[in-house]
Amino acid sequence: MNDDRLPPVAPEVTATLVENLSPRLRKRLDAAVTKLGARPTHRDGDTVTIQVDDETELRLHAPGGVVATADAITCGCLLAPACVHRAAAACAAPTADPPPDLADRPTGAAPEPASATDPASATDPAPATDPASSPSSQEVASPAQRAAADALWSAGAAVLEAGIDGAGAVTQSALLRAAHTARIRHLPRAAGAALSVVTLLRAARAGDPSYRTADFVTALAELLGTAHRVGTASGAELDAARGRARRPYSPDGSLRLYGLFTEPVVTDSGHGGVRTWVAGTDGRLFTVGDVAPGGVGRAVGVADRAVRLGDTALTHRELGRAGLAVSGATVSPDGRLGAGKGVKAVTARGAAWTELPLAALWETPPSEQAARALRSTSRYADPDGGGSDLLFLDVELIGAVRESAGTCLLALSDSGIAVRLTVADDDPALAHRDNLMLLAAAPGTRLRIIGRLVPAPHPRLTLLACAHPTGGGTIDLGLDRLRRADLPDPAAPVHPAPPQPGGPGAHSPLYLLERRVEQTVSAGRAALGMLGDVTAETRRIRRAGLPTAAGLLTALCTSAAQRERDLFGRLLPADTDSFATHWLTAALYTAAVADSLCAAAWEPVREGPAAEPSVPDRGPGRAVAQTAQH
Repeated sequence: MNDDRLPPVAPEVTATLVENLSPRLRKRLDAAVTKLGARPTHRDGDTVTIQVDDETELRLHAPGGVVATADAITCGCLLAPACVHRAAAACAAPTADPPPDLADRPTGAAPEPASATDPASATDPAPATDPASSPSSQEVASPAQRAAADALWSAGAAVLEAGIDGAGAVTQSALLRAAHTARIRHLPRAAGAALSVVTLLRAARAGDPSYRTADFVTALAELLGTAHRVGTASGAELDAARGRARRPYSPDGSLRLYGLFTEPVVTDSGHGGVRTWVAGTDGRLFTVGDVAPGGVGRAVGVADRAVRLGDTALTHRELGRAGLAVSGATVSPDGRLGAGKGVKAVTARGAAWTELPLAALWETPPSEQAARALRSTSRYADPDGGGSDLLFLDVELIGAVRESAGTCLLALSDSGIAVRLTVADDDPALAHRDNLMLLAAAPGTRLRIIGRLVPAPHPRLTLLACAHPTGGGTIDLGLDRLRRADLPDPAAPVHPAPPQPGGPGAHSPLYLLERRVEQTVSAGRAALGMLGDVTAETRRIRRAGLPTAAGLLTALCTSAAQRERDLFGRLLPADTDSFATHWLTAALYTAAVADSLCAAAWEPVREGPAAEPSVPDRGPGRAVAQTAQH
């Protein structure tokens, strides 16, 4: 059985079914999930049937595409409804995105958040700002919110304690229950982080090839960090920790927009679509999206559908090369254009990348562009912080470079920075990989490109769009396919590629702390506690000028190994809260230093000895630790 064939199940449904199991059945739940995954399924309208055995069928009824109640999962076995099969099916199915409105939400409360891929966010009218909802500088979280945040912290700490291998269905259900409670208490940011942790946990345990430990570290640190901030913050900081219930749109008057490019969007939750980037006369970047459930198939097809904005008949592909005149525009903090009833838009002339106002985007120094992009791509950036993660560069292609994760394209920017260009999505249905390989076969070609910053200790981008190699028009590298005839003479001069990425942080020993942070989420606290002496590692880190990192590594390993005993010599339960605090401190610190190293790598190449980048020896991780000590 493929889990993608099961309908999404609401988080509270999964949590309820697992909580109702007897202790004996809870111990068998993980095995039941694995066994159920091998059984055949059949879909008939809104109902999916799983053949548990020759005589037993399990049905999931999903009106509207989502299993919203526990009664919608029925089983024909003799132990039903108290059987393990219903809970196993809920745990095997994807977690549903929260509904726009909760039935038990009090009147006047803010609606639930629109996800980053919610197509409705582009069509809903801009909600009016409620002055009463603006936090005062002295406002603190309510007791109910603090209790919900404490539950999220405890559930996240339990995941950290057990590691991926030990965080089975019961641990995941505790996270889902805490996420549901947090959403009811109007903590959408923390609730969303908890759902991300569950999704990544399931991907890791299922051996999903797209799973990355670094993504799981980011999601778990976001969960723990946000839960901690809810209990300690006030005013604007508390508002950021709570998150937005729905993306706000504010009026922006009349806009003259010029299309840049269109990119396909495919998410881990099964959504697919496109996002078209446009620029205003003042250089601001905006997006028009159309993303909904459907996966990569929808992403390819929706590019030729009309844009949902005013009366324009342009498709997304056409808008990426044309222009718009918009009146009554509404814009979200991250640059998304709303499409409410009051928005009017008509087709207008576009501009080439070499013409103003678009040409000005390539005139900003790469170091300034990277610094701006880091503010939005940082692992723990405020979701409502705004800003763009795109970089606009003029480069000369050098050739393909083989890395441990695959092959990328090396290019030299006009400022002398060697940039590694990678694919945005490896799905064969998209054109990213084929186009990159064709471009790698044309060294010496000069191109104007648009890419998305990849935080790394060396300059790195995912390549999204480029000017046509022959100089005519532009190429959306995820949707348009280049041909060999489009490439210039393959006998163009070839430049030798450096064997290793450069940059001030290329040989930083920060990885010694990062790998312990990642090892903890993979194997749990006990595995880290058995490391023994880490003096050699901390000495090397100190020699590199990172004394805080050395102290954090020592404290993390000491906390992992610390276990108290009672008067009879028996081990007492581990202090999961203290260990989670030390781990969170290390995770936040490594992210802050990595961002600093990334920014330094984009600085112009200077003659003579390279200066060491400025790293935050007093980063956000230390602030968390100091707060916890009090």
